[in-house]
Formats: sequence, structure tokens, C-alpha cells
Amino acid sequence: MEPKTTAMQTSLLRGADLIAAPWKNGGGVTREIAAYPHGAGFDTFIWRVSLADVAQPGPFSSFAGIDRTLVLLSGAGMLLDEAQGRTYALEQPYDIARFAGETAIDARLVDGATRDFNLMIRRGAATGEIDVWRDGEFRRICADTLLLFCSAGSVDVALAGIDGSVALATNDTLRIDDARQVSHCAVSGTGTVLAISIRYREQAARI
Repeated sequence: MEPKTTAMQTSLLRGADLIAAPWKNGGGVTREIAAYPHGAGFDTFIWRVSLADVAQPGPFSSFAGIDRTLVLLSGAGMLLDEAQGRTYALEQPYDIARFAGETAIDARLVDGATRDFNLMIRRGAATGEIDVWRDGEFRRICADTLLLFCSAGSVDVALAGIDGSVALATNDTLRIDDARQVSHCAVSGTGTVLAISIRYREQAARI
């Protein structure tokens, strides 16, 4: 699990480098942005963030022990039906659904294909949150790992204590490990950013 580090580490992950792969159940296409540990499979990751293209209705893959957060990025939307009767409506960009990965979910498309952003966290090992940031946002950071995903347009990200800024285009991600060493950051530009804050449980941080 996540080792302790002595210095903040940043990685720039370009959207152009993302590789398409089939869903776990073969029902769609996913593009992994990042995961921990590096190279972990579906059954071993602590957290994973990805893009998913949904071209047809059908069931979601089952991920036992995983907490999922889904954000609609583009398309007319989709409805996520639980077997128990609850429906999550993702009808506008940046609508969010949160559910347990082992829950049986069937997706219905409102009007054609959609693209969504997916955060998966292994329950008990870490927690994760997603916020939407836009131009002029000045945010304090309280996370072990912070990922800034540019979902549309372009932005510049300035980190406290570091000279200059990082330019992100659509589908680019800035990953910041040991992010607690950065007190705050600022976002400027025409784009929109999904900020993913990951916090590790104490036991996970020691391993």
C-alpha cells in the first residue's frame, strides 16, 4: 500500500497517452488514468481513476469491497438502476452518483453514448472525494494523493511553494503524491477540473 515519502512528487499524465481497454465484464471501454499500486489489476488496486465510454445499455461490472463515484462528463446522460429499485439520474455534465461496487447496476442511456469519469476506492484502505474546480478557484489541500483531471478546456495549476504553473489540456491529469506538503493550489483558465482527494487509512500508510 501507499508508502510514506519525504518529498512531494508530481506526475503529468497526458490524455493522449491513455489506452483503451475492455471493461471487466466486457460491456464497454475504459481508459485508466492512474491506479495504486502501479500496475495493479482489478482485484488488487487500492484506488483507480479512469474514463469510461458507454455506447449501449447494460450491466456494470461488479467490484466487491469497492466504493465507486461516477461523474457524467458528456452525452445526454444515463440512468443507473439498482436491483433494489433505486435509480441514480446522471442527466447534466458533472452530475455525480456514489454507490457500492458490489451493487447490481443496470445502465440506461438517455439518448446515445456517454462518457464518464470513474473513481474506485478499496473500502477500508482509503477514502476519496471528487470536487469540481473552475477558473479562479483557490483551494486548500487536505489529501495524501491529489489528482487534478482537466475534463474540458485548458487550465493552469499553480501549487503553493513551487515556481511556475502546470498547463493541463482536456483529459490531462496532474498527480500529486504526498500532497499534504502543499498547503493550497490555484486554478486559472477556461477549463474545468475534477479534483480527486485520496486519503489513506493509517494502517495503509504504514505499509
